[in-house]
Amino acid sequence: MTVENDSPPSSPISTNKLVFDETDILYEEDCLRNQYSVKTWLRYIDHIKEGPNEKINLVYERALRELPGSYKLWHNYLKLRRKQIRSKCIIDSAYDEVNNAFERSLVFMHKMPRIWLDYCQFLMDQCKITRTRRVFDRAIRALPITQHNRIWPLYIKFVTSHPEIPDTAMRVYKRYLKLQPECAEQYIDYLKEIGNLDECAKYYVGILNNDHFTSRQGKSTHQLWNELCELVSKNPTKIKSVPVEPIIRQGILKYKDQVGQLWTSLADFYIRSGCFEKARDIFEEAIESVLTVRDFTQVFDAYAQSEEGLISALMNKTTDEDEEITEDDDLELELRLARLEYLMDRRPLMLNSVLLRQNPHNVNEWLKRVKLHGEQYDKIIQTFTTAVQTVDPKICTGKLQDLWIAFARFYDKYQQPDEARYIYDKAVKVNFRNVDDLAAIWCAWCEMELQHEKSDAAIKLMERATVLPRHKVDYYDTNELVQLRLHKCLKLWSFYVDLEECYGTFQTCKSVYDRILDLRIATPQIIMNYGLYLEENKYYEDAFRTYEKGIALFKWPNVYDIWLTYLCKFVARYSDGSKLERARDLFEQCLEHCQAKFAKNLYLLYAKLEEQHGLDRRALKIYERATNAVEPKEKEEMFNIYIKRCGEMQGITATRDIYEKAIESLDEEKAVRDMCLRYADLERKLGEIDRARAIYSHCSQMCDPRIHTDFWQTWKEFEIKHGNEDTMREMLRIKRSVQATYNVQVNYMAAQMMAASMGDDAAAQTQIAS
Repeated sequence: MTVENDSPPSSPISTNKLVFDETDILYEEDCLRNQYSVKTWLRYIDHIKEGPNEKINLVYERALRELPGSYKLWHNYLKLRRKQIRSKCIIDSAYDEVNNAFERSLVFMHKMPRIWLDYCQFLMDQCKITRTRRVFDRAIRALPITQHNRIWPLYIKFVTSHPEIPDTAMRVYKRYLKLQPECAEQYIDYLKEIGNLDECAKYYVGILNNDHFTSRQGKSTHQLWNELCELVSKNPTKIKSVPVEPIIRQGILKYKDQVGQLWTSLADFYIRSGCFEKARDIFEEAIESVLTVRDFTQVFDAYAQSEEGLISALMNKTTDEDEEITEDDDLELELRLARLEYLMDRRPLMLNSVLLRQNPHNVNEWLKRVKLHGEQYDKIIQTFTTAVQTVDPKICTGKLQDLWIAFARFYDKYQQPDEARYIYDKAVKVNFRNVDDLAAIWCAWCEMELQHEKSDAAIKLMERATVLPRHKVDYYDTNELVQLRLHKCLKLWSFYVDLEECYGTFQTCKSVYDRILDLRIATPQIIMNYGLYLEENKYYEDAFRTYEKGIALFKWPNVYDIWLTYLCKFVARYSDGSKLERARDLFEQCLEHCQAKFAKNLYLLYAKLEEQHGLDRRALKIYERATNAVEPKEKEEMFNIYIKRCGEMQGITATRDIYEKAIESLDEEKAVRDMCLRYADLERKLGEIDRARAIYSHCSQMCDPRIHTDFWQTWKEFEIKHGNEDTMREMLRIKRSVQATYNVQVNYMAAQMMAASMGDDAAAQTQIAS
């Protein structure tokens, strides 16, 4: 069937004749009956989709004439038209026909963002810049603001893809940022690409001043600050609208962990601007203000590098053959070299300043600063003065007294003792943290006076330091001033005593010792020193009274040294035994509360006294008491001494009771076995064979035949030498009985296994042979 084209004049389809198949008639009739049904037209279109383009376009045009408000028909039709001309050149007239179709569709579809997007993308593909921009603007005006976010990404992509129109792109971006201000970083990246760094810096400042801005790229405010500082410092000639120095200084105040980097960026800005003197001032200001070693190192390295760079540039200029070297160039080069050398020389002092700004109460750093000044008298005095005025005694790090002492010794070194005394006088009025700190000041002051051979002045200073306060003060009460608690400082009194012993009289020294005892601050060592001092001056009874005072002051175990010294001195003093009863009373008094770990020496000393000047019976009684008083680990040794002394005094036979008592009271099995063997050997020597055999039999209950083979071998040799067949058989019976007893005891079996693992093969072989 041939049909004439009856499309209206406005239709872009202009075909003379179209051929329709017989099967199309059914769809034509259906469309005539249901001309307002989209499904009917879509079925017809689906039927002829394999037909010529003109035929399909005609049917779409007829459908759209009946249904101009159908988004589905318009979308499919425009999609088909673009597909049909995909392979054609963009200057072909078919593109204009499709553009016309888009324009006609927008009469009805101007609220559909998909149509606008397809149209804009189609125009972008045709490289029609102006028309594309106008269509984008029409789309934004036509669509509600809630749908603008669908148009802007493509619009931004369009304007940024043409670097020849940066001004247009910037205007479009600014309109876009009014709707989406959080996309400012995207605009900043674009400005960096086109090189408009001045505008870029403005937007950086804007987003940094906006407290509600959240980076879509996940950058923190700190990172944005660093980017801005890097931008303005490296491009000083391109940025005119933004005040660089106030911005960076604001960052320095805000971000304390990046102070060094920000100072370096500010100096780098002036270096790139050619303002080298200003950059040097910035570096100096930075070094004087940074608070951490890391920031100082960063700034100082950049400072030194910039100076080296200037020197290198000037040296390259002087070595250039085309340029003539002038005298001013030489002078400038020498000046820059001198500046660099001076900078390097000042580095330790600058670093010390940083540490002191970080902690102005660090005494060690103040002392180090004094050493760094070398022999510069005025600067050392200024440093000491500033230090003692700055450091707080309660929170200082280090020993504040060392600072005051070093200050006074500095004056003393330069032969100015009056100034040194003035410093010491100021120091003793400082409320130090501890009493010992104040005592160290007084002792150093006295040492200075002794160096000037003024011992009387030193003693007067000690008298002044140890004056008692008007009211009673607790030495451990930290709320009281250290000056009020100084009178109980043992360090000061020890120095005072030494001073009196060297330069004072006997009476003055004795009075100092007595004052220490009255204050009840003496230590056992001071008691013994006092007693020794009295003995050296032939005041023996006074020395003994001093020991007794010390004994009354202290308890065990602190009193042990005093008792031992007292008893030794007393025994040595009355070595003729004239004061024996008094010595006995002292020993009894000492041993009454004596602890076990100190008893051994005291009992031996007591027994020796009785042996020399008393009765043997009393001496043996003391040895017997000692065996019960000493520690368990010392009992065996004490019994051995007791046995030896008893044998010497009363004969060997008298030691039998001691052996028996030792065997009963000793705790360690090894000690009991050794004592039994010695006892049996004694009886054997005395000819008491039966007694010796009984002792061996008693000891055998503690000797495992598999472990203690030495004991059984000794018993065997004894029976071979002194016994007969019956006694040997009895010994073997006891041995088997003991072995059976040990085999059923788990603990002893474990001990046997341990002995076997240690390689005691020889013991096993001996047991098997026996």
